[in-house]
Amino acid sequence: MQGNHKKQVLLVGNPNVGKSTVFNALCNKKQKTGNYAGVTVASHSGYYTYQNEEVEVVDLPGSYSIYPSSEDEAIFSKFVIDHQKDYAGVIYILESLSLKRGLLLFQQIQDLGIPMILVVNQIDQAERRGISIDIQKFSEALGIKIIQTNAKEQIGIEEIKKAVLQNDFVKTSVQSFEMPAEHAGFIQKVAEHNGFDNSYDAWLSLSLGTDLGKISSVVEQINEPESKSLVPKRLQVQETVRRYQHIDKILSDVISKKPQFKELLTEKLDKILVHKFWGYVVFMMILLIIFQSVFFLAEYPMNWIDDFFAWLSAFTGEHLPQGPLNSLISNGIVPGIGGIVIFAPQIGILLYFLYLLEDSGYMARVVFLMDRILRPFGLNGKSIVPLVSGTACAIPAVISTRNIENVKERLLTILVTPFMTCSARLPVYSIIIGLIISDGTFLGIKYKALVLMGMYLLGFVVALFSAAILNKFIKNKGKTYLVMDLPTYKKPLFGYDFKMVLGKVWDFITGAGKIIFIVSIIIWFLSYFGPKQKPDQFVATNVELDHSYLAKMGKGIEPVIAPLGYDWKMGVGILTSFVAREVFVGTMSTLYSLEDDAPEVKVIDKMRRDVKPDGEKVFSFATGISVLLFYAFAMQCVSTLAVVYRETKSWKWTAFQVVMMTGLAYFVSMFAYQILK
Repeated sequence: MQGNHKKQVLLVGNPNVGKSTVFNALCNKKQKTGNYAGVTVASHSGYYTYQNEEVEVVDLPGSYSIYPSSEDEAIFSKFVIDHQKDYAGVIYILESLSLKRGLLLFQQIQDLGIPMILVVNQIDQAERRGISIDIQKFSEALGIKIIQTNAKEQIGIEEIKKAVLQNDFVKTSVQSFEMPAEHAGFIQKVAEHNGFDNSYDAWLSLSLGTDLGKISSVVEQINEPESKSLVPKRLQVQETVRRYQHIDKILSDVISKKPQFKELLTEKLDKILVHKFWGYVVFMMILLIIFQSVFFLAEYPMNWIDDFFAWLSAFTGEHLPQGPLNSLISNGIVPGIGGIVIFAPQIGILLYFLYLLEDSGYMARVVFLMDRILRPFGLNGKSIVPLVSGTACAIPAVISTRNIENVKERLLTILVTPFMTCSARLPVYSIIIGLIISDGTFLGIKYKALVLMGMYLLGFVVALFSAAILNKFIKNKGKTYLVMDLPTYKKPLFGYDFKMVLGKVWDFITGAGKIIFIVSIIIWFLSYFGPKQKPDQFVATNVELDHSYLAKMGKGIEPVIAPLGYDWKMGVGILTSFVAREVFVGTMSTLYSLEDDAPEVKVIDKMRRDVKPDGEKVFSFATGISVLLFYAFAMQCVSTLAVVYRETKSWKWTAFQVVMMTGLAYFVSMFAYQILK
């Protein structure tokens, strides 16, 4: 093939069938994958070039049917139906262990006349469970070529690229859905009136109802008694029942199952992991292991990073010409960036454990377990996916609420998800816990790990109680139930997940680093100069920190933050961290590095020995607890606010969230400090 030709294809399938893994394998991208439904909640696109043909792959949200029941499914249905002329065809991913469930959507898309390539993924999982699939018979029954893959092992990916190159997309001319006889005449009139190519287009325009806004225009124009008696939901049920009857006939001829004489590993593990009591005990033990590792495993790399930036600060201070530039780099930028980079190992360890839990299939069990706990608070089990995702970052967590069908439950989840401890809070927690908590252990577990786990649990508990209160005031339009398949346990791809973590940590460092770089320059400038400084001193020397513009600004807000136990430096840190929470650590690193005394002393040691004018330690136990509580509750992330507005489309709820969280943070922190001081 000569030259470069761009072709667009859609990646489609049920949730949790390996679509994102296939997408990553095709496009060599690092999109997050997980072994539970709802990982992909918006369309993602990537590119690959194969034999001079450039192909754009659009990974759509997973869906069980063409009929949307949640916002992410609505995104899927609208794209597939309304953009048929924009893409060459659909690569449909079917999981070997859930053929019946996946064939419903497959046949719906097939009956729309959309060209398709069928991929049966995770074929090895079926073989391990004694399930044999006659691919030849299966292919003949569906009228389409089938490609077998194991996307995690890169098996079958080359065959998919070849099939796309050769345009092996199959457009069927025979519909699998036999429409009810009582509607056949009217469906035919709808098809003729609207110029539909096939009768299923007409059926779909009626059965979709108002979900995609098609039924009103069709029914109003064809004024017949039958049009008034049509109920979209009933049509959907009729179709689903008939399709599954047809699917059962197909699968009875192509699937054979060997008798299982012993219980499978998944069944054995689930007796404990989803048990009404032991399931929660195991989950708490896993959390303890994770938080212990966050401190224990990260200790050495954090010391190496700390020593490196201390050396770099000293090196630049000694070798750069004396003056403002020397001070800016050695006392401002380097310590500020170092104050964030030092926490990269802890963030990486936490994310790695979360990825392993998702990849293995355990996170789906957490969703199942948490449904019992979340229901009384106005949420359902699917809310745990955003809540758990919020421990990494609130932004994708809020977006992932699109997988929640009920409008009220989705809004509640959006409003309370930012209470979950995200990776941006981890640097703040780590440095404050390091300042006020001893290195002792309890039953072999570090006090610091227990406190950190307590902060994560606190965020979860407050999220639940906030949801319970809001549940009383937000009206509900219906009740939903959690219906989900528990996937089989799978061996995580340790290497792949490690690469994913490296990418996420690098994104954190570069994203936070850009902000810290700018904030460090601003802080340095405001701290280097002061209102009492003479004009001829502006280049030659800097003022003392306490006499700088920064100190003047900080002391201006000190009356507001003094009841919380904070001095003006901490006030500056809190103000700057409204851009992003982790900026607090970079700001404090910069501020304490700007002091001239003992430049060789580590920042954390300077913070530990700092005292207020009255002799009280700046970072006392009472102050430390106050800071932890403030950052546990305050809404300090502009990006999260932007996403909340985008998802709710309401300034009212966005403003309410800011006021609610920040007000709660202020009063709880003040109360804690006043009690403990």
